[in-house]
Amino acid sequence: MQVTETLNEGLKRGYNIVVTAAEMEEKVNEKLLEAQPEVEMKGFRKGKVPMALLKKQFGDKVMGEAMQESIDGAMSKHFEESGDRPAMQPEIKMTNEDWKPGDDVDVSVAYETLPEIPDVDLKKIKLEKLVVKAEDKDIDEALANLAENAQNFDDRKKGSKSKDGDQVTIDFLGKVDGEAFEGGAAEDYPLVLGSNSFIPGFEGQLVGAKVGDDVEVKVDFPAEYQAEHLAGKAAVFECKIKAVKEPKAAEINDELAKQFGADDLAALKTQVAERLEAEFGGASRAVQKRKLLDELDGLVSFELPPSLLDAEAGQIAHQLWHEENPDVEGHDHPEIETTDEHKELAARRVRLGLLLAEMGRKNEIEVSDAEMTQAIMNQARQYPGQERQFFEFVQQNQQMQQQMRAPIFEDKVVDYIFELATITEKTVKKADLEKAVEALEDDAS
Repeated sequence: MQVTETLNEGLKRGYNIVVTAAEMEEKVNEKLLEAQPEVEMKGFRKGKVPMALLKKQFGDKVMGEAMQESIDGAMSKHFEESGDRPAMQPEIKMTNEDWKPGDDVDVSVAYETLPEIPDVDLKKIKLEKLVVKAEDKDIDEALANLAENAQNFDDRKKGSKSKDGDQVTIDFLGKVDGEAFEGGAAEDYPLVLGSNSFIPGFEGQLVGAKVGDDVEVKVDFPAEYQAEHLAGKAAVFECKIKAVKEPKAAEINDELAKQFGADDLAALKTQVAERLEAEFGGASRAVQKRKLLDELDGLVSFELPPSLLDAEAGQIAHQLWHEENPDVEGHDHPEIETTDEHKELAARRVRLGLLLAEMGRKNEIEVSDAEMTQAIMNQARQYPGQERQFFEFVQQNQQMQQQMRAPIFEDKVVDYIFELATITEKTVKKADLEKAVEALEDDAS
């Protein structure tokens, strides 16, 4: 096997690999000899099929496998000896397209290697950590929100009309083409107007109704409605209003606390304070991480693989275009051109991504199976009733696994840097932290 360098320019590499016909023949014979004991063929005992017949029957298939294994082996040996790590999948092409058995195999290989990334003295990095304590007013505001979410409903005065946000108790019977349909009827059903729990247009027609009213609600089932026999059909619901109740926030007391699993109001306040400070801590970490990335970006400089830059710039441009055109789904849109701004942002992301990846590699930082399982389970909760299907989908999808593993790995590397960097805590008000977070969002936009 001959490997000849054809390009060595910056990070770009090119090689020509020649696997001789004799080498291919030898590898094919080895594979056939290995398989021979298990081969059965009519007229021959198991393991006694002649090599000439094996080669005639399976030679083309085995030749393809031998060719691929030879090229893969040559590339593995090359990367091991050269120390190159390709930035993206190498481009491999067979140059003698008119190849036939008995010819040498001539292959060209092109790739961009990852650059040498300089070491960073992490102990010299200085960062500030914003610390926010939950104040009484923050706790009171959170308790008020809990009370609102735990609201009760009290009967309105006799003869009062229902309003958006009220709860009405109704009996209803739904009909399509004058015929009642399965699942279209209920008695004493409590419906909060404006909750959008019924099909579009239903709840709005009950606003202004009074106890004792009979209301005929006319709606169209959505075209994509889950029950196919109702999808797109016009329906009429005969509704009887039996009660109209207005929302009333729950009182902030021990009873409210027990609704949220606390022993009493004091215990609930402690829980709320802990939750708030955890939220503040998460926001503070995001600010601190951005400061770290800004610091690292100014400390390192190295050549970036053009293929990674182009791919990242294209992805950024595509994402921003869809954010500006939210009504367009899928990829049926004009070609999106990358701008200098996209390329500048891509350069930062690629540079920092390579730097963090190298730090993680050198310090043997990895995402454990347990961490991946926990991440998948957390995301699966977003699909109630389909958790198992989501879990199995991720297990069978390598690309999805990588998308989920990448942010976990990055956070672990960032945590490692935080341990070595000099970090000074600064106690600030909630409003100061919110301004810092807003500044991050402004930078991102």
